[in-house]
Amino acid sequence: MKYLIVGLGNIGDEYQDTRHNIGFQVLDAMALASNTVFTPKRYGSVCSFKYKGREFILLKPSTYMNLSGNAVNYWLTKEKIVIENMLVIVDDLALPLGSIRMRPKGSDGGHNGLSHITSVLGTDEYARIRVGIGNNFSRGNQKNYVLGSWNSQEKKYLTERIAIVTEMIKSFGTIGTGLTMTAFNKVGKTLPPDMSGDTAPSGNK
Repeated sequence: MKYLIVGLGNIGDEYQDTRHNIGFQVLDAMALASNTVFTPKRYGSVCSFKYKGREFILLKPSTYMNLSGNAVNYWLTKEKIVIENMLVIVDDLALPLGSIRMRPKGSDGGHNGLSHITSVLGTDEYARIRVGIGNNFSRGNQKNYVLGSWNSQEKKYLTERIAIVTEMIKSFGTIGTGLTMTAFNKVGKTLPPDMSGDTAPSGNK
């Protein structure tokens, strides 16, 4: 059985270490832990690994965030994967830093990547994991915050949180969305430590 795991983000070195690219960062960590390497292919970078008889296909779209649906639709069709076996990893401004929340379906919550996926597929009934990036920005500075880099304390903390997300991905493929939510969503609510002593630059590099 195949599963498509989509990490949302933007391609390019200037976006690599930004808050908006947490989906890419999760998949990079999962590929590293699974001893597999991404290969540039149509509409994105792709790799795969097997776990407990399941094949996990990891996709980092190269379409940029606002056109993520094109990559998702192509790889679902190419690999003949049903939408019930797709999971999207995405950043969320509405959640505290490092908070992790899985849902079986739902609105895009104002996220352009999810919005385009829903538009192209014609449904919002696909699983997603939202990873909180916090909202510590002043009025009118949302774009710079989202496209800003993590500071050193945030990176250290997120390494722990990303490890939880990778376990959730494997759980999704083995026991399903409902049981994964039961097992992990409470852990995902853990509040981050105080990081007020370290600030990160805002905006693009």
